[in-house]
Amino acid sequence: MTYENILFQTKEGIATITFNRPKALNALNGPLLEEFAAALEEIDANEDIRVLVLTGAGEKSFVAGADISEIAAFNTLQAKLFARKGQMIINRLQDLSIPVIAAVNGFALGGGSEIALACDFIYAAESAMFGLPEISLGIIPGFGGTQRLARVVGPAIAKEMIFTGKLISAREAEAIGMVNKVCAAEALMDKVLKTAGVIASKGKVSLRAAKQAVSSGLNTDLATGLKIEVDAFALCMASKDAREGTGAFLEKRKAIFDGSLTG
Repeated sequence: MTYENILFQTKEGIATITFNRPKALNALNGPLLEEFAAALEEIDANEDIRVLVLTGAGEKSFVAGADISEIAAFNTLQAKLFARKGQMIINRLQDLSIPVIAAVNGFALGGGSEIALACDFIYAAESAMFGLPEISLGIIPGFGGTQRLARVVGPAIAKEMIFTGKLISAREAEAIGMVNKVCAAEALMDKVLKTAGVIASKGKVSLRAAKQAVSSGLNTDLATGLKIEVDAFALCMASKDAREGTGAFLEKRKAIFDGSLTG
């Protein structure tokens, strides 16, 4: 597929999607969301991809929310369909079996924060800003923000951010547990790709199992989560990666995982 609103590239097991509407601060509109959904399907079908990185074009913005010029004319039904479509796509992002890193290089507002929150973790430039400012438009977050933010930072902080619509800095986001690491803007992608490279060097079976165990376990009680972990651990031991990893340890050499999901 040819993309016009995103840039999509892969290298050494790492896929990068760059939201590419810099003149509009990479705001989300219908065509961009369609392309993003298509790229996610392409990634899911490619077993050679082990990690996904998301970032924004330009120096100012990751994603500055939904395109207000588009949503301002919505009636109730159109608004419901738009929110549902956005939720489905961001759910698809969260449900990817591979690790996903958000490289937030600027404004991550509204839908931008909602996309970042659906990633497995966030690295941010010092200049990045986060927030769900929809309340100032007379609306509320519609792409999962009311649900994911509270799960990440707790309900009290989430309510304060959503009720006031205030923006927070990357350092503030780091302090509340929303962001894993903050670095200089010029170093952001190097830091992200270094971490992505470490992850991509691991076994694909175990990466998938680890993500599934953590994500599924968070949505249930501890006893059920521990059962999920047992099953995931056992499945790992049936993989070629487990034989390679344990064998390399015993032979005192570096493990080389081929990324296969079979054998």
